Amino acid sequence: MDQMEGACGLLLNQKDAIALDQELMTSPGFSVDQLMELAGLSVACAVATAFPREKYEARPSVLLVCGPGNNGGDGLVAARHLYHFGYEAHVIYPKPNVKEQLFANLRTQLEQLSVPVEAALPDSLDRYCAVVDAIFGFSFSGAVRAPFDDIIRRLSSSGSPPVLSVDIPSGWDVEKGPPTEGPALQPGLLISLTAPKMCAAHFKGRHFLGGRFVPPGILEKYRLKLPEYPGVSQVVELPS
Repeated sequence: MDQMEGACGLLLNQKDAIALDQELMTSPGFSVDQLMELAGLSVACAVATAFPREKYEARPSVLLVCGPGNNGGDGLVAARHLYHFGYEAHVIYPKPNVKEQLFANLRTQLEQLSVPVEAALPDSLDRYCAVVDAIFGFSFSGAVRAPFDDIIRRLSSSGSPPVLSVDIPSGWDVEKGPPTEGPALQPGLLISLTAPKMCAAHFKGRHFLGGRFVPPGILEKYRLKLPEYPGVSQVVELPS
């Protein structure tokens, strides 16, 4: 599938998104922990930008739905930062990663803050100002399986809170965008991490970019033209 240009230069296909991630860990020597921490911080900053704390009388509640992979890890990190930003974070983590110590550490950090981490969506979503979709990332392919199919259907139902997807709207193909059949989110907000992927060409909502750490050599290699980040911000809003 031919790649196309976007607001940040060449939109990344799945192969290049994976290669860029690997290169960040090889050439500049970022660790997975570092990349996940930076990504999760960017996600939390995007939420705080789109749903400012000062608009709410009480601490606003944010629901973060996390998948079993690194995209879910970004969501766990974001929940911790949102707590410190003054939000009530509530994590749904149906299939926790029990093999890697990093994910156990992230859960322990949330437990120390008394941030609830549960397996199933609550009966009502009315209390949440926003939902963070951190279910599937750019490595996802194939059909959406249980329990995430039902979760996506509920988050897509009429009257649900606005959804901010992390990097890829869950259920979308990283290159082709929304599927013709099967459950898939249609978020109102998207935060692309490092650089937008090809599916972002099909996204029509409010679009943020996070990942203020990419060295010039990698930008040049992947033909990226990232915008200036304002001040000390970890996110920048892209033109719609």
